[in-house]
Amino acid sequence: MADLHIEDLEAAINWWRERCPSADGVTACAEVRALAEVYAPLARAHAAGVDEDSLPPAARAAWLAWYASTPDAPCIAICSTTQGDAVCKGCGRSFDEVQHWTVLTPAEKRAVWHRISTEATAWRFNRYAERAAPALRGAA
Repeated sequence: MADLHIEDLEAAINWWRERCPSADGVTACAEVRALAEVYAPLARAHAAGVDEDSLPPAARAAWLAWYASTPDAPCIAICSTTQGDAVCKGCGRSFDEVQHWTVLTPAEKRAVWHRISTEATAWRFNRYAERAAPALRGAA
């Protein structure tokens, strides 16, 4: 299985904090607490991620709820892999990632999103950024 990147855990925590703000300014909702139990040790250890299978059930459920609010595929409908490119110029995914996208786990998909966002070389991040704008707002 794939690792959940610490940035995704942080995005999920912030998403839950917006959805369920603290009534007293101190107490976090159950979802934030569940995610924080995973996030804090990673931050202390300066680790980049955690295996998705090691998440406690409450943290996994909270993370998956956040994940469902993010765009699924990075595609901007300009697929150069159909023209024989090994990496799509439009979205930045490899041919195999494009072909197998529907069977990837949520963590595997987020790992691809993290890689292409970090690289930021695909057209979705420059030449055709306006096409990807709605998806970029939801991506972490």
